[in-house]
Amino acid sequence: MRIWDSVVIGAGQAGLSTSYHLTRRGIDHVVLDAYDGPGGAWQHRWDSLTMQDVHGVADLPDSPAPVAEGRANRVVPAWFAAYEREHALPVIRPVRVDSVTSEGHLLVLHAGERSWHTRTLVNATGTWNRPFLPHYPGIETFAGEQLHTVDYPGPEYFAGRRVLVVGGGASAVQFLGELAPVTDTVWVTRRPPRWRDSFDREDGRAAVALVEERVRRGLPPASVVSVTGLALREQERLAESLGAYRRRPMFARVEPTGVRWADGTFELVDVILWATGFRPAVGHLAPLHLRSAYGGIQLDGTTAVADPRVQLVGYGPSASTIGANRAGRAAARAVALRSSHQPTRESAAAG
Repeated sequence: MRIWDSVVIGAGQAGLSTSYHLTRRGIDHVVLDAYDGPGGAWQHRWDSLTMQDVHGVADLPDSPAPVAEGRANRVVPAWFAAYEREHALPVIRPVRVDSVTSEGHLLVLHAGERSWHTRTLVNATGTWNRPFLPHYPGIETFAGEQLHTVDYPGPEYFAGRRVLVVGGGASAVQFLGELAPVTDTVWVTRRPPRWRDSFDREDGRAAVALVEERVRRGLPPASVVSVTGLALREQERLAESLGAYRRRPMFARVEPTGVRWADGTFELVDVILWATGFRPAVGHLAPLHLRSAYGGIQLDGTTAVADPRVQLVGYGPSASTIGANRAGRAAARAVALRSSHQPTRESAAAG
């Protein structure tokens, strides 16, 4: 039975950054990725998302982000693939980890009939595989089509159909920017959107600090985007002129042909597009009992307080591409420190 010094789950931005730094430190590790090919969640983004549309892709260590034009779901995966090759990163795919258990001082990753034993774990699974769909009364009665961000097929698909866009984040704003010029739209959010005219480095630090404080206390992480506010880009100005961003509050219930508000107001819609975000994909870590009494995984930097053998990157404040790179370096450093002296939760309890 081979025992690894570390295993990384996920080969997105955070996972690749972590593997790079582990390799530099000479730490024996492997990266398990659930997808058939390189690219992380980027390979599944909608075709109309171009590199000019994305809100920024940070550099990987020793590799600047691509400046090429084109579809993000092609440009970024090609960059990731080249990065894996150039740095000989030990990625194995496709491997979908079902669960992680503790056996003595080791962690065991279970993936179907296969398993990996490791002294430490870096979880870099992100959020894309766990879309969040809120429940509203009558949602199951809707006779039209319901889609989530993960299903978005591009604006042409919706031509001639009235689309209700639900959500107050950047994806909702972008969808409205694409849809309003080709079809009729309605926008609803739970809270009034907070618009900003500019966003500088200090604003970014403040936003990340808010999310860091949540995970430090063991609260479920808020997305970095949710605390930065919203801004319109030039490609969304036409939609603005068409009234697409005149937001309405959330409806009370869904009916077969539309949605109804508490005051009785009704809107007839053909499609509900749920741009309602994602939750961290950490269900496979449940056997380790990492969650705090507040519902989130409490972190000290990237280290899980409940089990210091586990590092989380791409979680909470490191969910952005810039944060993911920094977290990868920090996680590799924590793994290296742990490799030099191996106190464990079990040995500490025995002592």
